[in-house]
Amino acid sequence: MDQWRALSRQMPLMYLMLVCNTLTVAWMHLGDAPPLYTIYVPGGLVLLCCMRLAAWWSNRDNQVCAGTARKRVRVMIGLSVALSVCFVAWGLSLFQYGSSEQRFHLLGFMALTTVGCALCLMHVRIAALLVAVIVAAPYVTFLAGLGGASYIALAINLVAVLATLAFVIVWNHRDFSALVASRNAMAQRQAETQRLLEENHRLANLDALTGLPNRRHFDRHFQAALEAADSSNTPIGVARVDIDNFKTVNQLFGQITGDQVLGEIAQRLGALISHGSFLARLDADKFAIVFAGPISRDDLNALGQSITSCIAQTFYMSLGDVRITASAGLAVSEPGDTPDRLFDRADYATWVAKRDARGESVVFSRHHARELIQVRRMEEQLYTADLDTEIHILLQPQYDMALGQTVGVEVLARWKSPVLGDVSPADFIPMAERIGKISHITQIVLRKALAISEVVPAPLRLSVNLSANDIGSATAIDKIVAQVSAHPRPPRIDFELTETAVMRDLAQANQSLLALLRLGARIALDDFGTGHSSLTHVQQLPLHQIKIDRSFVSNITTDVTSRAIVQTMIDLCRNLGMECIFEGVETEAQLETLVNMGARVIQGYLFGRPMTTEALLDYLAHEQRRNERDHRSVTLEAVG
Repeated sequence: MDQWRALSRQMPLMYLMLVCNTLTVAWMHLGDAPPLYTIYVPGGLVLLCCMRLAAWWSNRDNQVCAGTARKRVRVMIGLSVALSVCFVAWGLSLFQYGSSEQRFHLLGFMALTTVGCALCLMHVRIAALLVAVIVAAPYVTFLAGLGGASYIALAINLVAVLATLAFVIVWNHRDFSALVASRNAMAQRQAETQRLLEENHRLANLDALTGLPNRRHFDRHFQAALEAADSSNTPIGVARVDIDNFKTVNQLFGQITGDQVLGEIAQRLGALISHGSFLARLDADKFAIVFAGPISRDDLNALGQSITSCIAQTFYMSLGDVRITASAGLAVSEPGDTPDRLFDRADYATWVAKRDARGESVVFSRHHARELIQVRRMEEQLYTADLDTEIHILLQPQYDMALGQTVGVEVLARWKSPVLGDVSPADFIPMAERIGKISHITQIVLRKALAISEVVPAPLRLSVNLSANDIGSATAIDKIVAQVSAHPRPPRIDFELTETAVMRDLAQANQSLLALLRLGARIALDDFGTGHSSLTHVQQLPLHQIKIDRSFVSNITTDVTSRAIVQTMIDLCRNLGMECIFEGVETEAQLETLVNMGARVIQGYLFGRPMTTEALLDYLAHEQRRNERDHRSVTLEAVG
């Protein structure tokens, strides 16, 4: 290729030199030599040289591949040999005509033209040497045969010049080859450097698994898109998409299938968004989309529904069909928005979707804005609160219908903030889990439950709720075990956990529960029937109790399906030797229906709302007096 580029610059000059020199020689011999040697032969040579000159000149800037370049170089070598033979034959034919001056001019033409051609062909060593030998050999032989001293001297000079030129061509070719090799090596190093730069750029900006832009790339694009939107007063939209319970896909099908599902999610989302929008993968199971403006809340509503619908469609994998959902939060930009502020609104909308409408999309609204202000205040207070004094507990009775007495209480955490007042556990418990305060709250609740166990009568047991963070953390379980073990008397503490907490890591959950069982505690599965794979958890976990969620109780008197489900749960617990506790019983009709179906332990407002320790003691005392009266009445009736 380098030889070809060098020839592309020099060959037109060589043919131009040949044309000029040929015309000069022919002109010098006009009238002295036949027209064949002064017109026709030189005319043909000039025409051929002009054609080659035009061909080289027109292709001087064309890029050709290495194979084409080699082929053209071979053609050039052949033409150089043929032209050399033609010019030698023509020159020797002219030598017999004309005066001594014309002959010396002809010899000078041949010598200078040979040197010039060799110099122009020096980058193709074989062509230059062939031309020099083809021209020099017959001429030197011809001059030596003439016998004159001047001709012999001229022959010696020509041989010396061409020999020197041959050495120069050989050395120059060697240096040229070295230069080309050095330049090629440098080009290869530059290409490798560029490749590494591009690879580093790809790794720094693209997600290796899905090929989508990563968080760093998203942040830059989001910043630029928001600045452009602000300057043009055109609102844009942003969406955060969270895959719900994606960890279960890896647990059930393996990480390879999980990675394949993520790749298909990326393809589905990519096919969904329009030109100008920007899709990125933020981390493991979270994606984000920037929608080009102008865009409205109605547009985002439709887009959000499309996002969740496309992900809810079945993924047909080699190991089985995978069905998942996604919760999406979307927000529209406002004048003066920063990327953090806008993305924070979408993030909060995602949290609302997971809380209230898992598997659906939520567009941030003014209601959410007011709610977010309260949430931020609550979060700030949770960080700075003296939780040891602000957290208190209430107790809700669990009544055994067969024994006719309260057999346990559920310990419920309550937070009374000096700034916010009474905060619902439905609000502060999820936030405490999100900001990492829940284990501290569990420790406080457990400590106060252990203290209460000293004053409530035996054999009443106290049930304490554990969060997913508690169950999934060996450190948190060790603290719980240490606190219970340090209690001076055998504790009557049971622990409740939800199916959601178990699903995070079933193996770790089993280890945690075994550690609690060694304390003499009992384990209850709370909110049974509202999670996933409930029977699997019942089979694999060391459970003593199952608490049936209030959603199955609320319409048990009117809904045949609910009654059938509840009956199945009662039979299941009886067959497995587990205690079954029904939550949310509020009416006599609900109680009567459950008792007729075989239910035994009941918890709900019908038997008592959450109460203080003092109120519980009064409640238990009143219950005992009532049971004593009933017992005396039964005894008197039996005697009478």
